[in-house]
Amino acid sequence: MAVNHISKAEFVQLVHDVDTNPAGWQAKHSLPVLIDFYATWCGPCQALAPLLEEVAQEYEGRIQIYKVDVDQEPELTSLYNIRTVPTLLFAQPNSDKPKLMLGVMGKTELKEKIETLLLG
Repeated sequence: MAVNHISKAEFVQLVHDVDTNPAGWQAKHSLPVLIDFYATWCGPCQALAPLLEEVAQEYEGRIQIYKVDVDQEPELTSLYNIRTVPTLLFAQPNSDKPKLMLGVMGKTELKEKIETLLLG
């Protein structure tokens, strides 16, 4: 499983319909989701990218990982109040609100967050 780059339209279809319910959270996904809000010009984002690919392979079939380019999707960026990149959004299918983590982290910490916030 690879990390998939998604647009706002794909976000609405796969994750949460922000057009219908922008203030609330109603998951459209059946697996836990990790979304990386990133920028192509961001050095820490580039450092995080290969770790996300590795983690996507390790957790294949258990979680879904997406990437959202903050420069290409300003509406999503604004909706989730993303002011720092990278910002990671963790969402469980049965959760009423996603969790946000700011900044880059190592693989061990990333896996701990996945286990705690998505699979715990």
